Order: sequence, then structure tokens, then C-alpha cells
Amino acid sequence: MSLLERLNQDMKKAMKNKERDNLSVIRMVKSSLQNEGYKLGRQELTDDEALTVLSRELKQRKDSYQEFKNAGRDDLADKLVSEIALIETYMPRQLSDEELKSIVIQTISDVNASSKADMGKVMSALMPKVKGKADGGRVNAIVQQHLS
Repeated sequence: MSLLERLNQDMKKAMKNKERDNLSVIRMVKSSLQNEGYKLGRQELTDDEALTVLSRELKQRKDSYQEFKNAGRDDLADKLVSEIALIETYMPRQLSDEELKSIVIQTISDVNASSKADMGKVMSALMPKVKGKADGGRVNAIVQQHLS
């Protein structure tokens, strides 16, 4: 089942169960996917493109959550926690630290990186492998740890 079909099913279920908050988030995500399709000039997005849109939506909410927390707006931050949790259900399973470390080590050896000067080379080879499965900040920290 495609992501759009799954979103449509979940949207119908949220409507039936009168889950307004979930319905709102699902509609926003669905709208973002459709807007990306319009930008690219086609109806259907590939799984990779849909994953990019989902990752962007998730990152925006995580950034907003942090800003609200810093500003003392716990009411808005709490709302974002539920939105983040809902969007994460559509994301692929996240890599554990051990899995991520092994991929990082393998990639470092593949590109023959030896210092932090090779960071860009490592990250450009690594990010397509872990796209949607690990947060970029987490990946960056592990790469820096292994290149120092």
C-alpha cells in the first residue's frame, strides 16, 4: 500500500472516530505530498520522494517543538509531541546506534576518509544509505566521532 493510500485510510478512520487533531495532521501531510507532486509535475511521488517530504515535515515539527520549549510555550510544545508521534508512524523504522555506527564505519572505509577534512565526502556517500532511517544530526555526530 502506498503512503497516500495509507494516509487516505487513516484520514477516513480519524473522521469516523472524530479525532480532530490526528485528522488535521494527516491532512497537512497529505497536502505537503500533493504539493510536492505538483512541483515535480506529476501525480504520484516515488517512495523516496514521499520519504523526503515526510522527513521535512517531521524536522519542521521537531524544530518548532524546540523553539516552543525554549520560549516556555508548553501548551504548543505538547501539541507538537502528538503530531511528531503521528508522523513517525509513517516513517520507516529508525536505525539503532549500533546499526548506524556500522554503516558509518563501512562508508568511511569505502571513501578512504581519514580526517575531518573528508567529512563532506563521507556525508554525501552516507546520507542516501540512511535517508529517513536516521536523523541527520545524529549521523553527523557519529561521523565526527569516527573521523577525529
